[in-house]
Amino acid sequence: MTPYHAPNAGSAPLSRKGNRGIHRAAARRWDLSVANREGLEAFETVATGLDHPEGVAVGPDGLLVAGGEAGQIYRIAPDGSPVEIATTGGFIYGVTLDGSGDVFACDFGNAAVMRISAGAVSTYSNGTAERPMRVPNFAAFDETGNLYVTDSGEWGDDDGLVYRIAQGGATEIWTEATPRFPNGCCLSASGDALLVVESRGRAVVRVPIEDDGSSGRPERLVDLTGSQPDGIALAEDGTMFVGCYRPDRIYRVEPDGTVGVFAEDPDGVVLNQPANVAFVGPNRDRLVVSSLGGWSLMAAPAGTPGLALRYPTF
Repeated sequence: MTPYHAPNAGSAPLSRKGNRGIHRAAARRWDLSVANREGLEAFETVATGLDHPEGVAVGPDGLLVAGGEAGQIYRIAPDGSPVEIATTGGFIYGVTLDGSGDVFACDFGNAAVMRISAGAVSTYSNGTAERPMRVPNFAAFDETGNLYVTDSGEWGDDDGLVYRIAQGGATEIWTEATPRFPNGCCLSASGDALLVVESRGRAVVRVPIEDDGSSGRPERLVDLTGSQPDGIALAEDGTMFVGCYRPDRIYRVEPDGTVGVFAEDPDGVVLNQPANVAFVGPNRDRLVVSSLGGWSLMAAPAGTPGLALRYPTF
């Protein structure tokens, strides 16, 4: 997400919630494509009652985990009930899990990656001595337990970077070559690259992971000008789904680079700042999205199975 989102920015959605009929009627006046309209109608509420969740992830047990803007860590029960398993006292952005179900949360409020293990909260990394974390935004594991973490930096300064945290917490700066507010990230199917969303760059960038573990020269994969892209999830066939902080839109980027709109909500009723996206379900064929501007997790058929995530155990 972007750092100019105020912690109390949920006041606007309160009025929307009380006027859903008005907003749904207004939506009919928009010249939405059939695909976008059908996309919205396909979404169902997976869970509600969360505190402006940005991060959402699927654990090795298939259950969803999400964060809240007051540091809450939620696990979503099979019946959709959110259970608060811990709180960091900060502001949770992206979340990811390891093979034992521990949650690793990018915590803007504490400027650190926090580890939640059996309800106990500890600091996993706060950056390096030379470059402490400022805006830890999203994280992704590789097979061996290295955790790649984007630090977005200050909006407009183009001073973001990506850390790599080894098992146990030893942290290094992995690359400074994606400086334009690096945000969501995920590994490629083969694990040979990190895909990074640059929110201010309006793009998805591929950063090679060299044989020695160092970062290679970034390559711009897709231009998303006209939006502020945020989170990313990768399908088995290479299709990318990208959630946006602005507007309320989810892109679908085909393996050949063709960009389409998977769903868009001009009223912010169904999709309300759908910042993060993840695949869920036994076949990983449903796309779940967060609602940073609201209180819910929404999901719809993705049309393609998601890539299996890496859940290292250490």
